[in-house]
Order: sequence, then C-alpha cells, then structure tokens
Amino acid sequence: MTADLTHIDTWLFDLDNTLYPEESGFMGSVEGRMTDFVAKVSGLPRDQAYALQKKYLAEHGLTLKGLMLNHGVDPADFHALFHDLSLEVLAQDPKLLIALAKLPGRRFIFTNADDKHAERVMAHLGLADLFDDVFHIHSFGFAPKPDPLGFHRMIEGHGMDPMATAFFEDSERNLKPAADLGMTTVLVGPRASASNADFVHHRTAKLTPFLSEARLKEAA
Repeated sequence: MTADLTHIDTWLFDLDNTLYPEESGFMGSVEGRMTDFVAKVSGLPRDQAYALQKKYLAEHGLTLKGLMLNHGVDPADFHALFHDLSLEVLAQDPKLLIALAKLPGRRFIFTNADDKHAERVMAHLGLADLFDDVFHIHSFGFAPKPDPLGFHRMIEGHGMDPMATAFFEDSERNLKPAADLGMTTVLVGPRASASNADFVHHRTAKLTPFLSEARLKEAA
C-alpha cells in the first residue's frame, strides 16, 4: 500500500543499512573490526569479546558507550578503526538519489557513527549534497539512539516539528523514541515485514521503491 506522507516536511534517515542495503555486507566488516578491538581492550577470546560487544550494544545502544564506561576507551581511537575500510561493496543507487531529491522540505542524517564515517559513506554513495545536516554521535553528546536524550537534542538543535517528521531506520528499537515524540516511523530492511511493533507505522524491505511510490506534500 502506498504510504501517505503528505504531512511530512522533515525527513530523518539513519545511515548504515538504511541508505544502502544490509545485503551489501559492509556492516559485517565494521562489526569484525569492532570485535577485534573489544578483544584487544578486554583481553577476552574473540568469541567472548563478541558476546561482550553485543551486551554493551543492548545495554547502551552503542558498543562504544560500554567501552568508554567500562574500559576508558577514547572515542577517537575507536572511530579510527573504520576510517580506512574499503567502500567498494557499496554501490550508488541512482533511483534512490532521485527519490531523495524529490522529498519536500529538509533532509537529515541521524547516525550513531561519527562524522568522518558518515562523510566517507555519503560521499561514496553520492548523498552528500542531498542532506541539510548530519547529526552524528558527537552532535548529541554520546547519547546514542535509542536514548531519548539524543532525539531531544536533535529536535532542539534543528527546530524540528516531530509531527511533521518521518524517521527511517533499520533498527526497530531505535524507532520507539521517535514514535513516542510523534514522528512517523519507517522500518527498513529484510526483517521489516516481520515486525509487529505498534510504534512502527510503515515497513519496507527496500527504501527506494517506498520513497518513489509514497504520496508527498505538493510543492508550494
């Protein structure tokens, strides 16, 4: 069913596994380096380090937050792990670029990654000129999604009206605080159709056709 988004004038997108497909496998490379780092910092075998990595993610919304609190990790050292990752597996989607360009109003990235990672990925995908700003982990003071504090800081910083904002994410739990604030939520990715959460308003396996087919506010 075509989504009615005629009330939306602010478009908020997660970056990784949302503005490119999860099937690319890129985040697998990110996760692998992260596990190696957790093993080095904690001194645990790799399988136990992976379990700890996921524990911190579940508890804090971000593995880095757990590493900062429990191991004194410098965020700059952590983020540097990913700044030289090859982006070859990520391909530009010309139809997505067209669909994004047609969205009426402002467009923002809301990511738990840092600014350098976001800049690299956006430039590679041809997205850099399509967004008004990037709200990254430093922007909201390490209050990562799904922490409501990060959402409040973003809304205040950019003067957003949540009732006129649509938020696109591949992580179901990150959509709840957005829905609680009044945003229209869209779950993106291969597992979206299996979600039955009442705070998810729309579900789509693929972002491009969803945006291309949605009903939008007419230009003034």
